[in-house]
Amino acid sequence: MSLHEVPLSAPKCGDCPIRHRAVCARCEADELAALDAIKYYRSFEAGQTLIWSGDRMDFVASVVTGVATLTQVLEDGRTQAVGLLFPSDFVGRPGRDTAPYNVIATTDLLMCCFRKKPFEELMGRTPHIGQRLLEMTLDELDAAREWMLILGRKTAREKIASLLAIVGRREASLHRRAPQGRIVFDLPLTREAMADYLGLTLETVSRQISALKRDGVIELSGKRHITIPDFDRLMEEAGDDADGGLVG
Repeated sequence: MSLHEVPLSAPKCGDCPIRHRAVCARCEADELAALDAIKYYRSFEAGQTLIWSGDRMDFVASVVTGVATLTQVLEDGRTQAVGLLFPSDFVGRPGRDTAPYNVIATTDLLMCCFRKKPFEELMGRTPHIGQRLLEMTLDELDAAREWMLILGRKTAREKIASLLAIVGRREASLHRRAPQGRIVFDLPLTREAMADYLGLTLETVSRQISALKRDGVIELSGKRHITIPDFDRLMEEAGDDADGGLVG
């Protein structure tokens, strides 16, 4: 499929699964119509690079379905994952011409894209878009600070539990419910990707997942299908209370 081809399954704005969380969440009908006039969809396969660091960006976008990874390559060639993009997360920065990170599709991905210049002009005329983008930017800042804590202070077991809690929260948010009780989801990352993201070895990731399963904190079907029987217990394992700082 061409990257610019509109997939047959692309949702209409009113039926979009991220409508209540995306940059358009506060928009009225006329504002949605203005966004609709400058939007298009792109689809990417798992493993495909959406954007290379330093590339000129002529669009901004929201993740509709799937997960992507933000990575940065050091001078010696080492690669570090610095963030995850889940459904409703925003890609690109108005006012910035180039991309600061590589963006790589972790799973098959559908993006709702807006041509950058018209989007920036629309922001100036539509306070609801600017307000929502500010909220999302502050959420992203909170997430970055939380991730500094996870990487810098938490044990391997707490790191794994924290990552599972982040994914669980996002899964719950897509269904517009609080992250509590039993939560079921498919983990979007391979164990190798989790190791890279958390700064752990593959062996450590596998060992800690097995330990969480053995202790009843999670249930595992195959390598990716995760059931969390009690979200509060998972939060305890992550080193956070039930109202903790993990961003959902």
